[in-house]
Amino acid sequence: MTARKKLPIGIQTFARIREEGYYYVDKTQLAQELVKEGVHYFLSRPRRFGKSLFLDTLKELFEGNEPLFRGLAIHDHWDWSVQYPVLRISFGSGNFREADYLPLNLAAQLDKLEQQFNYRSSYTTCPERFQALIHYAEQQAGVPVVILIDEYDKPILDALEYPTIAQVNRDFLRGFYSTIKDYDAKIKFSFLTGVTKFSKVSLFSGLNNLKDITLDKRYSTLCGYTDQDIDSVFAPELAGLDRDSIRYWYNGYNWLGEGVYNPFDVLNLFDRREFKNYWFETGTPTFLIRHLANNQFYTPNLEQLQSDEALLSAFDIEHISNDALLFQTGYLTIHQVEQ
Repeated sequence: MTARKKLPIGIQTFARIREEGYYYVDKTQLAQELVKEGVHYFLSRPRRFGKSLFLDTLKELFEGNEPLFRGLAIHDHWDWSVQYPVLRISFGSGNFREADYLPLNLAAQLDKLEQQFNYRSSYTTCPERFQALIHYAEQQAGVPVVILIDEYDKPILDALEYPTIAQVNRDFLRGFYSTIKDYDAKIKFSFLTGVTKFSKVSLFSGLNNLKDITLDKRYSTLCGYTDQDIDSVFAPELAGLDRDSIRYWYNGYNWLGEGVYNPFDVLNLFDRREFKNYWFETGTPTFLIRHLANNQFYTPNLEQLQSDEALLSAFDIEHISNDALLFQTGYLTIHQVEQ
């Protein structure tokens, strides 16, 4: 019997998980396929599904921290002699409901990145500073840069109840994200994650080379645990718990490929040894509740809901469909597909 390890509840740092003896579900094979198959990626998943941890894994991979990957699927298939400069930005914290807060938040993040690369920009505006930093980092390292952006949509979602601020934040981000397209030749890999999938017209009009893998069955298990993960990685935790009940309670998410368990639910179950809606109880977004109430949405119909792929990705400040919002925040999943 394998020894029990520590449960990584709320830990999004890959190095800490690997160095301090926590359980780790190996996603590096999928990371390798992403790098092999393309350059610019976008992934939408509900909160607490492990997006930030996957981004941190990519960061350590491109920075060439080989010891962390020993024993993992990618270890013998990666060139550890090359270290890429990684520019990582996260909008995970901060109060984006305040007017003019977003540029200040991003400027502070750019300050830190410039410090990290020993660079001082002569520009004051964020898109120009970002462009100059990409150029400088690539020149210094002699290899293209990697760009990782976590919670790309949070500045807009936080401000949905204040439409004017939400629109200003959206327009600011559109200009910032278009930098990635303009500097394509200097970028080895880019990956953007968030909860929602804003329409390309509204947010990524400049970034039409972005590959959306949200509903790509090849990457359906990128975030979340599979049945095999539960039975192999977490085998030491299963004693005393009914396996079918674990499946019934938590194996409900499907993005057109293999179904997955929500990690936050599963880890809390193994910790507390009782079945509860842990993920749901961590705080339903207030904007979701208010939006459904304002639209007089009839929730008993949820289980029989029919929608199409275009509708599930239709999301913008001026038009938020109930189906899209419920699907993207994790309260609906795909049960079956009809052509």
